[in-house]
Amino acid sequence: MLVYRGFSHAAPGPTVLTIGNFDGIHQGHRALLGRLKAIAARDQLLPAVLTFEPHPREFFAPESAPARLSTLREKLELIEDEGVAATWVGHFNARFAALSADEFIERILIDALRVKHLIIGDDFCFGADRAGNFALLADAGKRHGFALEAVASVIVDGQRASSSAVRAALAAGQMDLAARLLGRPYAIDGRVVRGEQIGRQLGFATANIRIKHDKPPLLGVFAVEVRGPGLTSPLKGVANLGFRPSVGKALQALLEVHLFDFAGDLYDTHLNVRFLHKLRDEMKFPHIDALKAQIALDVDSAKDYFKH
Repeated sequence: MLVYRGFSHAAPGPTVLTIGNFDGIHQGHRALLGRLKAIAARDQLLPAVLTFEPHPREFFAPESAPARLSTLREKLELIEDEGVAATWVGHFNARFAALSADEFIERILIDALRVKHLIIGDDFCFGADRAGNFALLADAGKRHGFALEAVASVIVDGQRASSSAVRAALAAGQMDLAARLLGRPYAIDGRVVRGEQIGRQLGFATANIRIKHDKPPLLGVFAVEVRGPGLTSPLKGVANLGFRPSVGKALQALLEVHLFDFAGDLYDTHLNVRFLHKLRDEMKFPHIDALKAQIALDVDSAKDYFKH
């Protein structure tokens, strides 16, 4: 997939385009991208996505912005997995936020992205003060010669599939619901780095994974499945995602994974950790022996989960 930062490079050909933040790539996003691929094949158009970095809510209200489900890298990988040929990442700053709806259509959709067919979600708004809507796009389509359609929301377990719904499920430890909303288990990517060897000292060696999520959408201890280059099959394990309150509280969330039946070297490997089942919340223990005993129980609980 081709990735363009900004709009200095125009699309190499006419596009069928969809627009959104695409945080997490849930079932609603996948419906949009499925329709995108179908139109691209039918009309011989380039299937393209326009997304934004940072998330607009991070720009307007960074303190109250929601936890991200996916980093930019994770999001782009998920978009590519859905068969998209090109993605434009618009830098969301004050200048971009000030674009009027008409300027957005003229300068970005028409001049830069050469849109011939536009597919949007049923709640899509754009431009300064979110003044742009479906009616405005429909009128622009008549003037500029592009088709327009809206894709209805996807309903999962009686609720609309949305990034907010996924965040709520993850925060509540409802991993099965999150997986149904996403269409796959929730996962975080990261590179294995050298840690303080605390897990090894406790008898449970861990892969310490550097993650780019400043505010992860879930915390606690989980049964996980790990994939990565050089691994011939997924590895099962137990993971702690949190701040390690029992061994010196970390300033940034850490992801530590103890893998079952594995003794190789994973340093510098980029791993994908799938969170399958929540075992418990992170806890502070009165002493190291209590922590060690609980880790042993967590390992047994995770192994029991995989058995059943």
